[in-house]
Amino acid sequence: MATDARADAIAAIEAAVTEAELEYERPRPDAFLVTLPGRRKLRTVVWLGAGEHSLLLTTFFCRRPDENHAGFYRWLMRKNRDMFGMAFSADEAGDVYLSGRLPLAGVTPEEVDRLLGCALTYSDDNFNPALERGFASSIRREWEWRRKSGHSLRHLEAFRHLVENPPHAAAGGTAIGEAADGGAADGPRDPGHAPETAADRAGSPG
Repeated sequence: MATDARADAIAAIEAAVTEAELEYERPRPDAFLVTLPGRRKLRTVVWLGAGEHSLLLTTFFCRRPDENHAGFYRWLMRKNRDMFGMAFSADEAGDVYLSGRLPLAGVTPEEVDRLLGCALTYSDDNFNPALERGFASSIRREWEWRRKSGHSLRHLEAFRHLVENPPHAAAGGTAIGEAADGGAADGPRDPGHAPETAADRAGSPG
């Protein structure tokens, strides 16, 4: 029965996130928003929704790239070939998500735990390479602004090679997503407050 399978799936999700001691919210009785701590991304927030026939998993990955659009999306599509249970996709605005779907009959605490682990790995491991391909100009401007203004470069160290060995001069770009601390590509609006890094906004929707 669909109703029983749905109830069992919801119970399995709750058991998995509780056992793993993960932070989560229940925006609806059949849905969970689970926060996974990351290394490259500060956090990955995963939506788990139990529908009538399947479990839907979705997480925001990064905003629409500022540049190199064809290369950026082509790289994501190639990544999809090696991924299990989920894939990268883009909405009408070009923002990128990770999503997957599983039949309710296959939803167990162990499977939920595995899917959350995959979502975290795919999101966290691919985040910096995605920024390099779609937001390189923003990162370079952010680096230069921080260097000149005396703000820390610690959270941009992963992108040092983009500054010291740029493949070519790229034009355009705006600030990006959720990586590690706080700074804006064009400098702080409040000169007394260090802003979030350029890598800090590509992983945040809006």
